[in-house]
Amino acid sequence: MDAAILEKEALLLPDTERALLVERLMESISPYPSALREAWVREADERMRAFRDGEISAVDGPQAMAELRSRFSK
Repeated sequence: MDAAILEKEALLLPDTERALLVERLMESISPYPSALREAWVREADERMRAFRDGEISAVDGPQAMAELRSRFSK
């Protein structure tokens, strides 16, 4: 199948399916060590637990980006 056709079809997928596809494609190019993947999963699990327990709060994406730009553009 032609790459242009694949791209066109992939762009029609829902966001979550596109994200999973990107992850699988990137893994096929440059695999991460299993220890790194496990560390990412542990970190994500810990952050979700802390959020659910009220230890940390969420910030929406645009707000987070604005804060980062403000902090690092100096």
